[in-house]
Amino acid sequence: MRGYIWRAARRSLDSPNVREARRKAQAKPTARLQSTSHTDGSHDYDHFGWRAKLVSRFAQLQVVNALRRGEREQASMMLLNLGHASGCLTAQDFSYILEYCADTADPLFVLETWKVMEQNAIDPNKSCCRSIIQAFTKGGYLKEALNWLAFLGENDRVCSSLSMFNIFLSVCGSTHNRNYAEACLEKMESHLLGKSEITYWELLKLAVLQKNLSAVYEIWEDCTRYYNPSIITLRKFIQALTRLGDLESAHKTLQYMVTLAGQNSATLTVSAKRRYQSSRLDIPIPAMNDLSGLRFFSHANLPLPAFQVNHEKQEVVDFSHSEIAFNELDKVESEFYIESTAQMLEKASIPTKNFLRWSYNDMIHACARFNNCQLAEQLFLQMREVGLLPSRYTYDGFVKAVITGKGVTYGMKVVESMEKKNIELYNDTLAALSIGHSRNLDLDLAESCLEKLSDSLPKFINPFNALLAACDVMNEPERAVRIVARIKHFNIKLNIRTYELMFSLFANVNVPYEKGNMLSHADVARRIHLIEMDMLKNGIQHSFVSMKNLIRAVGAEGMIQEMLRYLNVAENMLWHIDPYQNSDMYNTVLHALVKSKDTHTAIRVFKNMRACGLPANVAIYNIMIECCSMLTCFRSACALLSLMYRDGFCPQTLTYTALMKVLLANEEFDGAMSLLDKAKDEGIQLDVQLFNTILREAYAKGRLHIIEHVIERMHREKIQPDPSTLWYTFSAYVECELHTTAMEALQVLSIRMISEDILCEKRASLEDLVHSEDPDAELKIINAFKASEEFLATALLNLRWCAVLGSSISWSPEESFWARRLAASYGSLKGPYWS
Repeated sequence: MRGYIWRAARRSLDSPNVREARRKAQAKPTARLQSTSHTDGSHDYDHFGWRAKLVSRFAQLQVVNALRRGEREQASMMLLNLGHASGCLTAQDFSYILEYCADTADPLFVLETWKVMEQNAIDPNKSCCRSIIQAFTKGGYLKEALNWLAFLGENDRVCSSLSMFNIFLSVCGSTHNRNYAEACLEKMESHLLGKSEITYWELLKLAVLQKNLSAVYEIWEDCTRYYNPSIITLRKFIQALTRLGDLESAHKTLQYMVTLAGQNSATLTVSAKRRYQSSRLDIPIPAMNDLSGLRFFSHANLPLPAFQVNHEKQEVVDFSHSEIAFNELDKVESEFYIESTAQMLEKASIPTKNFLRWSYNDMIHACARFNNCQLAEQLFLQMREVGLLPSRYTYDGFVKAVITGKGVTYGMKVVESMEKKNIELYNDTLAALSIGHSRNLDLDLAESCLEKLSDSLPKFINPFNALLAACDVMNEPERAVRIVARIKHFNIKLNIRTYELMFSLFANVNVPYEKGNMLSHADVARRIHLIEMDMLKNGIQHSFVSMKNLIRAVGAEGMIQEMLRYLNVAENMLWHIDPYQNSDMYNTVLHALVKSKDTHTAIRVFKNMRACGLPANVAIYNIMIECCSMLTCFRSACALLSLMYRDGFCPQTLTYTALMKVLLANEEFDGAMSLLDKAKDEGIQLDVQLFNTILREAYAKGRLHIIEHVIERMHREKIQPDPSTLWYTFSAYVECELHTTAMEALQVLSIRMISEDILCEKRASLEDLVHSEDPDAELKIINAFKASEEFLATALLNLRWCAVLGSSISWSPEESFWARRLAASYGSLKGPYWS
């Protein structure tokens, strides 16, 4: 066996690389002088040790290279040869192989290596044990890693280290494995290992991943029982508390962290690997017999313990006593605290200030997530006053917080201050501003923010979706086309929400301006095909909303056959969805069928829905009752009303409107007015649409006295007319050639459209608008009132046109002869309503 080792050593020493290295070493005078300065015995010993170490390193390198090439069988053979080489092998002869397996997460080859070591009775050193545990944990062999940790604790020849248990806990946190973490903690207690700060860091990660705030409180209580937490540990707790939403406890922790940062003992250094580390020793806490250990199944709402501070060294600066606002400070109460803290932080190291800044950033970003704008303003001002300059990331969180709390307008003020300081905006900040503008329907500002995005990351699809949704609300498909083109230009991956909006925006052509025709139908089919092909290319399937938007679009265009075909597809694809969502889709289909007057298909679809056991809702019953108006069948409407009661639904305003349409189709005006009385008796809030339904049919039939009766009834019920009411009444008088009465009725109803409060407060200004001689008076009336006050603009325009035609405007409609006549003729409101 020894001869084999010598032969392997000679082969390795005779390799070209080794010969070249020996030649260069012999060429140097210093090397020759050093070799001759030793005795013969020491030279022979060093030469043998160097050659043996080189043989072992070379053999391990051969095994690792074989693994890198994927030649596992050859690597196994080389490993066996290494194990059979000599009986004087040590753990160091296998350490390089185990390190490689740990880096590449190869637990199977670790088992082979350990088997060879066990056959040679080789005890692993600490480095080998760490590599074995890393390979097991990274490779998902948690059970084997836990058994290995138990083996280390039970084996007297190997000293178990807390760092190995920390490695295991780290993997448990990343894999959300609470059971193995519990078992690891139990073994740590049984081996009397205690806990270090790194142990608590790993437990905090596990608690955050499980969203267990109570566990964070327990970890804090256990940690502060024996430790004064370092700056790094405090930041870990702040991160955990902010992610779980406990901003109050995180704020207290940050206050203590600011105080600790001013102490000379709380310094941080940067290692050679650019890692931050505390200057003090991390001595593990000894495990006591009365210490019950940490558990993750507690759900008690434990408060965060008070901080234990050494008052002999430094007085605590408590920011909770200073009320800080974004615009101004109460300097009487807070000036002392801020100045003292700023003086303390002057002595703090740069790494310590970096940790403080990062903790403030964590808090401010958490305020944005949990809509706490007030705390974000307080933290932002504290940060500046203690001497920590806000970074771009700080401003990013602060802008998001103020947008969430106070709106995008306030956020733009912060952005303006950033631009004055030449601080560039993050893409995330621009995205948040764009989403805020889209929610306010400021499409130009939202689009300008998106144009400034520099990166094409997948996460930026959300602001584009928000802008597309705003385009859908404002009915601007042309702008939406430009937005989609920009998404394609940036190569941003679309999600299902994008396709849902695209179907809503682009899947119809003529609607709502005119009815569909053959050309629009062909265009709609082409658009839908392109969108669905893009979905297929990106591997995205239809959702309930996308299919519903698609069905609504083709139904609105009058493409009934295509709509029924897509309904068939939806039933096959989305059969697992909630039945009530399925009923909502049928609601869309039935509405399109009734609107296109395809009553027989609507009845067939309704029967199929009932046969499938899908629950109906009030909207579906209302649609089907309106379908009965086209069939002029009040009996069917009553049957549907009975089904509606049986399913536990009570009639609503739309239900009575649909029933009126059925009665009016048979010219039963008495029955329609009786329905108004019944609806009022049942507590239904009467609206203008109920009365307009009767007015429309009365105008179509030329029943002028019915129109007058309904107008008086509206006045008695204190229901303001709308433009449709004016149109039906005015047109009915005009067609009967009662022009003077038509003008008088138009004046009275226009004034009734204006609320009494506005009429009392702004009567003088309204009179000036009506009687103005400015040629642009009509345009001023339109521009003076917003879209929500369009009825007021319509009323003023009507009154102005009456004044232009020479009619005298009376702002007291009750003085009108027409209004008095209606009150005298139809004031009783008792049946029969008309003869």
